[in-house]
Amino acid sequence: MQKSQAIVSALKQNIARAVVGKDDVVELLLTALLCEGHILIEDVPGVGKTTLCSALARSLSCSFRRIQFTPDITPSDITGFTMPSLQSGELQYRPGAIMSQIVLADEINRTSPKTQSALLEVMEEHQVTVDAVTYPLPQPFMVLATQNPVDFVGTYPLPEAQMDRFFMRISIGYPSVEDEMDILERYCGAVNPIKTLNPVCSTEDILAMQQEVKTVYCAKELRAYVASLCGATRENAYLSLGASTRAAIALLRAAQASALLCGRDYVIPEDVQRMAPSVLCHRFVLSADARMRGMSAEQVLSDLLGSVRVPVRLA
Repeated sequence: MQKSQAIVSALKQNIARAVVGKDDVVELLLTALLCEGHILIEDVPGVGKTTLCSALARSLSCSFRRIQFTPDITPSDITGFTMPSLQSGELQYRPGAIMSQIVLADEINRTSPKTQSALLEVMEEHQVTVDAVTYPLPQPFMVLATQNPVDFVGTYPLPEAQMDRFFMRISIGYPSVEDEMDILERYCGAVNPIKTLNPVCSTEDILAMQQEVKTVYCAKELRAYVASLCGATRENAYLSLGASTRAAIALLRAAQASALLCGRDYVIPEDVQRMAPSVLCHRFVLSADARMRGMSAEQVLSDLLGSVRVPVRLA
């Protein structure tokens, strides 16, 4: 566990050289990485979504590829295709852009639903199927998708099935005045800070930490707490679609990773509560009544966290 904490600390420090004042966002990003999950970064243009993804990729000894999604991108551009070999005439598989360990899906909501659906198998099963042949993806594998929540012209909203495959949704937000002054100082020079980043951990380190997360102890009472919380979202009058079973598994795994990052080998209720907004809220669909009242998914979840009984172990 000490080795894992040292690696995570090195990753945070390395990413912080290019991404200023967003330690909480970086921690969520690393949590998803350790849980073998994918992240949707939803925020306005120019706050550092692509910079954050590039900084993570440069900090890892992993292959990295960026896909700029546009309306003319086809599913075969993502998954790959087969074509006859000029020498033998046999069909050969030509890998698509997804065949990388870290994939930046930039502006994912600007491509067609048909192309978006090409990512469903990729994100859930870490494999692609082309012409009835399945090809595994390199490990570790992570999709970092970005989208702009305020520009709806020429976009295709992600369907619920796609949203449910994202482990977390996070927002970066605007920096404080002090942080923005620091950013201006770093980026006004001749060298872009992103270009100076070097890998600080290996692929083997990431795979080992992903396995270590699964060994973090979670008591039966805490598993019941997660199940009760997710069950309450399905019965809430302000939600027409609550958390899925996949969401419950993701919340439990995120709590395990949160405990590991805090130096513990066991989960506490605060781990679940800390991870719940990022893991659950993007999976909710608000009811018509909630939308009329101007409520948000975060507000509904906050009320549920206050009403579901928290397990307490007496000394």
